Amino acid sequence: MRKIQLTLIQIDNYGPWTVTPKPRREAELQSLQAELFAELEKQFSARKGLVFPTRFDNMMAVTNGISLEEHRSILQAVNKKFPVTVSMSIGTGPTPYEAQVQATLSLQHAGSSRSAGRKGVLVGACVGSSDEDWVQIAHMDVNHSALITDSEPIYDTHTLLQKTHLALISSLLRRKALVFYTGGDNFMAASNGIGAQELADVFSEVKRELGVELKAGVGAARTAELAAALASDGLHEIRKDLVKEHIVYKVG
Repeated sequence: MRKIQLTLIQIDNYGPWTVTPKPRREAELQSLQAELFAELEKQFSARKGLVFPTRFDNMMAVTNGISLEEHRSILQAVNKKFPVTVSMSIGTGPTPYEAQVQATLSLQHAGSSRSAGRKGVLVGACVGSSDEDWVQIAHMDVNHSALITDSEPIYDTHTLLQKTHLALISSLLRRKALVFYTGGDNFMAASNGIGAQELADVFSEVKRELGVELKAGVGAARTAELAAALASDGLHEIRKDLVKEHIVYKVG
């Protein structure tokens, strides 16, 4: 069975740390979160993975092809560099939702996110065979968003994009996919098992709710790096009017 591999990355004891010995400056916390995310993205992307932020103290990486030992190397390198440590948990499954549930449960069993006793743990298991590795990523964006940006108050545009993100989450989560906002008018979804018609149905739901039209390139391959590249290539073809479809699938 083909499976996606997801790694939950969670800062250890972050809440208590932010107020010890007294509440830390917000700028310090925001900088730490940004720098930590950048380092994790650098480390995982060097091994053909891809990291997405969720709450910033929690991040989700698509890590097919990255072994337990490679995870341990990343964990050690990151935890030496920052004043906080992170723990990691690996989960696999036929759908992204199932994989993240597995990863979450494994980490919860290892200790509380607010426990000083849990520090830099690595739990879970990788995909058993490289033949089972499979990642499908949809790269989505909003049609004509530049016109909205150039004609509406910027916070109104921001609000519309956040509503679009929430609508995509609601619709795709019912289909066991996970959606992440990636900046601008762009969203990426780990979307194993979702075909073109089902994604078109999702876009129709969002349009009915918000009046927003979407397009997407979808890539499928053995690693997150290649799947994301194929997805972006497909989206580029749509943007440049090289194809008539508003959803393009590519398999590597």
